[in-house]
Amino acid sequence: MQNAIDRALPELRQIETAVAATPVVDGAGVPLARVVGTSSLPLVDPFLLLDEIGSDEPQAHGAGFPDHPHRGFETVSYMLRGRMRHTDHAGHAGVVEAGGVQWMSAGRGIVHSEMPEPVRDRLWGFQLWVNLPAARKLAEPRYQEFNADSVVEEARSPSTLVRVIAGTTSLGSEGPVRGISTDPRFFDVRMKPGGRFAEEIPRGHNVLVHVYRGSVELGAAELQTGNAAVLGAGERVELRAGERGGELLLLAGRPLNEPVVRAGPFVMNTRDELLQAFRDFSG
Repeated sequence: MQNAIDRALPELRQIETAVAATPVVDGAGVPLARVVGTSSLPLVDPFLLLDEIGSDEPQAHGAGFPDHPHRGFETVSYMLRGRMRHTDHAGHAGVVEAGGVQWMSAGRGIVHSEMPEPVRDRLWGFQLWVNLPAARKLAEPRYQEFNADSVVEEARSPSTLVRVIAGTTSLGSEGPVRGISTDPRFFDVRMKPGGRFAEEIPRGHNVLVHVYRGSVELGAAELQTGNAAVLGAGERVELRAGERGGELLLLAGRPLNEPVVRAGPFVMNTRDELLQAFRDFSG
């Protein structure tokens, strides 16, 4: 009887790999903390890159990210403080405000700029790169943009709040970003001391947790600010806040299991496709 009960319980995901964010400089001299896209953690299929940008010194980000191309993947900008101003070669322009998100599918190609704009000397946010399947790498570019009021907030308890950017939680809250090939979950989980968070995640999805403030306990392990962990197989994630509380991004997505050939702003499936991308954007 006990064995049957054990089989019925969802398997808890445990930490498979833990890393600390790596300081890097990108764009026009912008300092970042890179979580995914390093030699320690090259990718977590379908996630190709995760950067955290943040500073109390506005001059550190003044040069921003001038015009640069993308092809073959999606960029997600999510801001906690300050703004990120976006313009592209097709005339699209917008501003990602604090609490808002822009999910851009570059598809066949976008040339754009992203310029940080601190507010009261504060800037803090994230950029995530999500791979596109081979069948959609040359699709027409598209945007999904939402302000803070459009992001669903789910109060799990007085101690735990979940901001749902993409995907649907086990309690039925659905994020505003829809129609993404990799069926992602993008949750911003904020726990006060004593807070807990539990969530069902499809077994086939890869899961990444990045702690951006405080500390978080997962099983017997504790992740501090700036730490990230790739979780192993299972159907359920259970997290506890550390004694100072903990805030984190929980990212989950269906892996594409396709070849990844990447260089700079292009992510394709073959070397020939990559070379073609460079030829196309060099004119």
